[in-house]
Amino acid sequence: MPIIQPVRGKAPQIPEDCFVADNATIVGDVCLGKECSIWFNAVLRGDVHYLKIGNKVNIQDGAVIHATYKKSPTTIGDNVSIGHNAIVHGCTIHDNVLIGMGSIVMDDCVVESNSIIAAGAVVTKNTRVESGSIYAGVPAKKVKDISKELLVDEIERIATNYVTYSSWFKD
Repeated sequence: MPIIQPVRGKAPQIPEDCFVADNATIVGDVCLGKECSIWFNAVLRGDVHYLKIGNKVNIQDGAVIHATYKKSPTTIGDNVSIGHNAIVHGCTIHDNVLIGMGSIVMDDCVVESNSIIAAGAVVTKNTRVESGSIYAGVPAKKVKDISKELLVDEIERIATNYVTYSSWFKD
């Protein structure tokens, strides 16, 4: 059974059409949108500030979503994929974004819509990722503009596929 528990009087809000893996952890002030999937060993900690997650968001295996006490909540838009073992902390992720495997997005960053954070990238505090761009490296910098093909072939495809994958685990 997943760990889903209130903290300081605030309980996670999880729509019935979401999938939460058996060993995922969701605690505190966490609000999920429709058709979300929270995968194995993922941790969503709304203990120190709120986590607001849009529709059709997949948070893949081992990812950690957290915030900064009384300072930086985490807000994630619609149609977002958070890759395996990524860390998203106290930041804002807009719609149609792919956060690559093992990447880190730090406090007070804003990742604008239709963007990709490459696998292993570290987006340092207060960075603003331009809409329609790909950021990579440590620290992450813009490496190129995103093509319309990548937008459809990667961002949209992955988000849609994860809705399908999650259906395989539902009774």
